[in-house]
Amino acid sequence: MAKIIDRLLLFILSLTIIGSACLLLLAAFGVVPYDSTIKFVRDVYYESKTAVWFITASMIILLIGIRMFYIAVRPSSVNSPSIDQRTDFGDIRISVDTVENLALKAAQRSRGVKDLKARVSISPSGLEIIIRTLVDGESSIPNLTEEIQQTVKTQIEEVTGIPVASVSVFVANIIQASPAFKSRVE
Repeated sequence: MAKIIDRLLLFILSLTIIGSACLLLLAAFGVVPYDSTIKFVRDVYYESKTAVWFITASMIILLIGIRMFYIAVRPSSVNSPSIDQRTDFGDIRISVDTVENLALKAAQRSRGVKDLKARVSISPSGLEIIIRTLVDGESSIPNLTEEIQQTVKTQIEEVTGIPVASVSVFVANIIQASPAFKSRVE
C-alpha cells in the first residue's frame, strides 16, 4: 500500500514540476504577460485568499518533495529473505530462492517425479525443506521419496555448506500416463 501511495505522490510531484517548468518557460519567452505575473505576486503578498491557497499548495509540494527525497536517500533493504554466513574472508548471503531452486534441481534427478515445488524455511538446527511432487506411480513411492530426501540433502549441503535439518517429501498425487494411442470401439 505504501508503494502505491509513494507512486501517486511521485506522479503528483512530477506533474507539478512539469507544469511549473512550462509556466516558467512561457514567462521567459514572454508568452505570459509581465503585468499578469506582477499582479499574481502582488495578490500572494496582499490578498489573504490567494496567499492561503499559494501557501497550502507550496506546503503540500514541499512535503511530497521531502518524502521523495527520503525515499531516494534511505538505505535500501533486501526484500528477499536470505541465509547469512560469516567466513574468514567476509559475509556470504544466499537467498532462500536459490536454495529452493537447488532443491528442485536435485529432486528432478530422481526418476518418476513430475511436478515439483519446494519450500525452504530456516530453523536453528538448519534448513527445513519441503518438496511437493507428483509421481508417475510406476516406482515405489517410499523408495522414491527416500531417494529425493537423500539427493536434496546431499546437494544442498555440498553446494551451500549449510546444514539441512530435514527434507520432507509430500506426494500430492499420481500422474496417469497418457496412452500413446487410443483404442476405438465400434
